Amino acid sequence: MTTPFLHRPVLLEPTIDALAVPAGGDAAGVWVDATFGRGGHSRALLARLGADARLVVFDKDPQAIAAARALAAEDARVTVVHEGFGGLGDELARLGIARIAGLMMDLGISSPQIDDAERGFSFMRDGPLDMRMDTTRGETAAQWLAHASIDDMREVIARYGEERFAFQIAKTIAASREKRPITTTGELADLVAGAVRTREKGQHPATRTFQAIRIHLNQELEELPRALAAALELLVPGGRLAVISFHSLEDRIVKQFIAAASRPGAETARLPLRESERPQPVLTSVGRVLPTDEEVAGNPRARSAVLRVAERTQVALSAQGGRAFIKIAETGSARRRPSSRPRSAGGLASVGA
Repeated sequence: MTTPFLHRPVLLEPTIDALAVPAGGDAAGVWVDATFGRGGHSRALLARLGADARLVVFDKDPQAIAAARALAAEDARVTVVHEGFGGLGDELARLGIARIAGLMMDLGISSPQIDDAERGFSFMRDGPLDMRMDTTRGETAAQWLAHASIDDMREVIARYGEERFAFQIAKTIAASREKRPITTTGELADLVAGAVRTREKGQHPATRTFQAIRIHLNQELEELPRALAAALELLVPGGRLAVISFHSLEDRIVKQFIAAASRPGAETARLPLRESERPQPVLTSVGRVLPTDEEVAGNPRARSAVLRVAERTQVALSAQGGRAFIKIAETGSARRRPSSRPRSAGGLASVGA
């Protein structure tokens, strides 16, 4: 018998509120859920859209796509795309869509992916060492660990896991695979635990390593900037972008992209230019939302979530399109000094947060 896996969407109402869907239940236009998961956010958005609206949903995961197709069979407004959000621009162009009214992304892995041992995402449940979002293509974690060099493993674990014991972990993995292949999550978790000398209170020693390998295999941080750039190019004036992040690496990309697009004149601030000659914002940063204490108590996986929201302005993009702001964000020229304002939860916080 198939075990049902419960999925509880994070920041559900704040995300739908952040999209600023026109009141009345008759909102039209094309909307996008770039990470369908099990459809919690999509269903909540559909409840606010009119009969003439269209919702395009994306996901890599075949199980998520099966759930999305079931929803599409019930609701003709839904169009399903079996693809990651990195292909957002190309896939929407293929569908003949040139403008969208709003887009949301939930960058976390879903509860069913974590809870199903067969997916290999969690060190808490022993299972095959897979970790692919799309199980129909690509290399598994076990296959990658079988051939990756110590330097490659160290680089991935240090960069994507921000793990200070990355070299020791890489050496331990390399030594162990000489004896026998590493094929299960339990085996990898035990190896990492033996190589990590200290760890933050309450965190499993393998947390950062599992995160790093998953991000690397699924190219998550490479796809995110492309998706943000495509969203910027597609949003109508007044259209909203809402992105939920769960760790600092992806949140930094989102934050810096929004900052770059909302403050494009920062690079020329010291040049003797008239205001009319300076680049104008193509996004307005609306702010961020954190989960309330009540949500975290009911769903501990929400504790690290950060929702960032931005709105498209009337200003036309340059010939470079959204890619221009990826470059600015990557060089760090759009970074600002940390805000002294306190973190807030449950509602939109200050723009500078």
